[in-house]
Amino acid sequence: MTTITDPPKGAFTPMMLINDTRYRSLTFQAIALFLLIVAIAYLGNNLATNLAAAGLNISFDFLGNPSGYDINQTLIPYDSQSTNLQAAWVGIINTLLVAVLACATATVFGVVAGVLRLSNNWLVAKLMAVYVEMFRNIPVLVWIIIIFTIMTASMPGPRAFRGDEPEAQMLLDMFAFTNRGVYTPGPVLTSPLFANTVLNWVLVLLVLVGSFFAASALGKRATRIQNDTGVRPTTWYWTLAIWLLPVAALLAVMGLVWDFPALKGFNFQGGIKIGGPLIALWFALSIYTGAFIAENVRAGILAVSKGQTEAAGALGLRPNRIMSLVVLPQALRVIIPPLISQYLNITKNSSLAIAVGYADITATLGGITLNQTGRAIECVLLLMLFYLVISLSISAVMNVYNNSMKLKER
Repeated sequence: MTTITDPPKGAFTPMMLINDTRYRSLTFQAIALFLLIVAIAYLGNNLATNLAAAGLNISFDFLGNPSGYDINQTLIPYDSQSTNLQAAWVGIINTLLVAVLACATATVFGVVAGVLRLSNNWLVAKLMAVYVEMFRNIPVLVWIIIIFTIMTASMPGPRAFRGDEPEAQMLLDMFAFTNRGVYTPGPVLTSPLFANTVLNWVLVLLVLVGSFFAASALGKRATRIQNDTGVRPTTWYWTLAIWLLPVAALLAVMGLVWDFPALKGFNFQGGIKIGGPLIALWFALSIYTGAFIAENVRAGILAVSKGQTEAAGALGLRPNRIMSLVVLPQALRVIIPPLISQYLNITKNSSLAIAVGYADITATLGGITLNQTGRAIECVLLLMLFYLVISLSISAVMNVYNNSMKLKER
């Protein structure tokens, strides 16, 4: 006997929007959407009314005005006569720079510490446990200030490198470690065909993307040979050549020469300056977030059945090969989801850069520009938009990688 719970489609009545399970969920969603639109409209009208009463309006024209302030570290051309929009771009690039650097080094610290926490060596395991518990239970702002203070107090000033018998020496006559930062040799492209800095970065990025796909194809080929023969061919030197040779050839065509730092006047000139605020922020975010990643790695490894390790050992694999070929690939399915959150935390915690004077987007657009122009609403909206876009982008990229690492079922 068949029980009919919904009336036939031909007999539609308005009450079916509530009583019919085929339409009820759509009805509630439509009501929720309507209420959301009404709430947003009310808040927007309230904002517009209050701004009009105060004689204010929302305008982004201030982005085209001269900024009127200098920035201590920039990766693109900028001076005090540049626009506020250019200052915002400098802040965005500085934020992305420290986020990328901190994500990379925090991952290295976290993987190493997470693996070593499971070491059979009691001393190593306890040292890693102390690192994890100490760094993740103290606010990252404290670590930023501590590292910056140690750098400025313990490192020599530029004048210590002056004289016939200086107090400090450059490392290999190429690197200078000072309380203002680290000075390293910098690349200079002498070819007139590559005078556009943005174009140069695009070309290098395209070459790196091509190298990535070529290295991936080489790895897949090696995997096919291993599946067919049981022996994986040695490909590390080919992979190294794929990554290095195209970039080296491109830089040679661009006329690459190295500009070495030298003490001139009261400071070093030439090369690349990695400022103390950047180093302090980079290192603090790395060691702080690395402690959290270490626990994620440890949890992922423990989630892999011990029988997997024993079976790999019975086949004669060495411990390091067991970890790289058997344990970590399976542990990644547990490690990656919380790792995404840690990358997002690094990006958002980079806003603490203002504590040590590093000019990120919060310090430029959300700090100096906001105070000089008085456009608080516009600056905060743009700041929120940037962090929203970059966070969603990181999540999207990492989710694609996470889906590729999932166990594929039939």
